Amino acid sequence: AAAAAAAAPLKGKGAAAIDASNGLTLEERIERSRARRKARKEKAKAERSPDRLRSPICCVLGHVDTGKTSLLDKIRRTNVQGGEAGGITQQIGATYFPMSRLRTQTDKINKDLLLDYKIPGLLVVDTPGHESFSNLRTRGSNLCDIAVLVVDIMHGLEPQTLESLQLLRRSKTPFVVALNKVDRIYGWEPHKFSPLRDTLAKQKSYSVSEFETRTRSTIAAFQEQGLNAALYYENDDFKRTVSLVPTSAITGEGIPDLLMLITQLTQQMMGHRIMFTPWVQCSVLEVKAIDGLGTTIDVCLTNGEIHEGDEIVVCGMNGAIVTTVRALLTPPPEREIRVKADYQRNKVVTAAMGIKISANDLEKAVAGTQLLVVHPDDEIEDLKAEVQRDLESIMGGFATDTTGVHVQASTLGSLEALLEYLRSIKPPVPVASVAIGPVHRRDVMQCAAMLERAPEYAIMLCFDVKVTPEAEAEAVSAGVRFFTADIIYHLTDAFERHLAEAKALKRADAASEVAFPAVLKIVDVFNMKSPIVVGVQVEEGALRKGTPVCCTVGLKADGTTPLVLELGRVTSIQRNHTDVDKVGPEDPPVAIKIEGDPSLANITYGRHFDKKNKIYSRLTRRRIDLLKAEFRDDLSREEWICVKKLKGVLGIE
Repeated sequence: AAAAAAAAPLKGKGAAAIDASNGLTLEERIERSRARRKARKEKAKAERSPDRLRSPICCVLGHVDTGKTSLLDKIRRTNVQGGEAGGITQQIGATYFPMSRLRTQTDKINKDLLLDYKIPGLLVVDTPGHESFSNLRTRGSNLCDIAVLVVDIMHGLEPQTLESLQLLRRSKTPFVVALNKVDRIYGWEPHKFSPLRDTLAKQKSYSVSEFETRTRSTIAAFQEQGLNAALYYENDDFKRTVSLVPTSAITGEGIPDLLMLITQLTQQMMGHRIMFTPWVQCSVLEVKAIDGLGTTIDVCLTNGEIHEGDEIVVCGMNGAIVTTVRALLTPPPEREIRVKADYQRNKVVTAAMGIKISANDLEKAVAGTQLLVVHPDDEIEDLKAEVQRDLESIMGGFATDTTGVHVQASTLGSLEALLEYLRSIKPPVPVASVAIGPVHRRDVMQCAAMLERAPEYAIMLCFDVKVTPEAEAEAVSAGVRFFTADIIYHLTDAFERHLAEAKALKRADAASEVAFPAVLKIVDVFNMKSPIVVGVQVEEGALRKGTPVCCTVGLKADGTTPLVLELGRVTSIQRNHTDVDKVGPEDPPVAIKIEGDPSLANITYGRHFDKKNKIYSRLTRRRIDLLKAEFRDDLSREEWICVKKLKGVLGIE
């Protein structure tokens, strides 16, 4: 009996217990565990049947403001868009539409019952639309079986629409186009939730004419991208020609067509892909703290089943997290998992479905990684290593700098989006540290270390996170600045303003000290003593008002170091008695006035220097460093060549 008890597999630890008794090393146990998992996966794959399909996963992509979320709102008849910060989708939201709902929505267009419904429902993932959400969108499209690319019929293919298009083509994801906002066509008469051809037949001729013109324009735009496109009911080849479904998120027109087409295409062309398999495939979409539930994870269950009480392994910021499912929560049908609602508690959930999972120790879980369910035969260490590989690949792209800002966000997706945006700015914004979740005192202390190195980067960019009172107090005490926002674009706009202001202040401080490179030839003299007034021709570089100038008058006693004669600053530049601010080699000669402090009052033309001497900008090591730091883009290539020459002429190390 004791031997039997020792051999009995324990939940999540069975394999380790059995193999440990056989004296196997951890590596050997992991190897055996992987072999068992591979065998189970192959068995699950072999058990798939065309008679049991899972719900297809559909992603909605497109340019900002094309009406993606509003379109889903109309299908759900809810208002998620109004709850979005700024009306922009900040995280990926998943909505489940049961077959009963799809059947009701498509009744008007499926009057002859030509479409036989085989799928149990449809899981729709609404991906963010703004440009710097490409990481979230990439994650969303990897999940999906079919996509809806929303295009504004009034604007055609906009920049981000093209980006989404490239994303879909790279991932070889089948897609249809919702040609949205047909209600904006002049004179359009709405017919709520009407199939497109029915509503089109009731429009005035000039509205139909504009509709046809704009549709042809969209088809031409797709052709420019190397794709054939056609209205879905005129499409003879769904595999090679993109289907366009005109819709309105305001009136619901065309929505029956869109749902029917998605159902039809997934059943007829993707049956093999959407066959249900018991092998669990699950991705963490977001990590959120929910009142009354604690920290939860929103997941997309693509295949298999998850049970209440299952032991799961998820990727964590500080190492893999092994925990037990306390509650499996799903929103009522046709509601998003990100929207606060009365969640339904489930003993078991079958794919495909968006689920909110409540469990212990999820605070450091990382969105955008896989979730694994522990089988009695599994070696926990193997699963932990597998989920952490996700984080290593993602964090590998987060190259941090020794000098830079601190970036903090509520989710990995938001963090990725912020970092990608900061990298895309010219010049890129350096990032010294990152974190996910609420801002604590330790985060502020980490950022405060930047005050000594680069005060302008002692900044915390915080997206959609709470700042604890202790963190706020520490920031005030240390002199660290917070930038917080619920919309990434407000956050980055505020930071760009800060950078511009900081740069302007630094340039203003540097302007009184800096010297721009110039080499001047004396062509005339008007006043020999302070203030010295001479006529000059700029030979190299560019002369600006305020430039300190000098001459070289031989060598120092060591016989190699140039002897530099300080002359003062150029306080006036004139041509024909008219003030000039800047003069280059291509300009005619000018008269310049040179004034210095009292110690230079005795410098006299003819005694200390004359026409044989060139006049140079008085560069120093410090002034060259200022040029590089604050005025690099202000200088032409020729001026930088002049800087290099003056370093040699003036003996600057």
